[in-house]
Amino acid sequence: MSNCHIHNFPGRIAKAPVLTHGADNVAVCKFTLMRNDYAGKDDAGKAKEKVLSIQCTAFRSQAEAIAKHCHKGDQLIVDLRIENNNWKDKEGVDHYDYNFIVDDFEFGAPGEEKRALLAKREPTTA
Repeated sequence: MSNCHIHNFPGRIAKAPVLTHGADNVAVCKFTLMRNDYAGKDDAGKAKEKVLSIQCTAFRSQAEAIAKHCHKGDQLIVDLRIENNNWKDKEGVDHYDYNFIVDDFEFGAPGEEKRALLAKREPTTA
């Protein structure tokens, strides 16, 4: 199966990104993006929403930037590549899953946590 790409997926970070280092000391950042999507209309004709969440993985300099600058609630706009993550467990049972790999990203609007941190900063004088 060829990779599938998602372009310009905006979402808010569900909790603080986690930075680790994998093979060859490569930086790996895992985080969850969440957003509300349209889910049709209810019986009264009012629009319904559903929460969509995607577990994302970024590598190298992107991983370090996201881990350093992003907080819970911050918005990120990401371009993702979806890869198969199929595996067998110890009992030989097949499992099917996907990895959402960050190809590119842009910082979006700061969340409440970052706004509070920025508000505590002392103004600098030039």
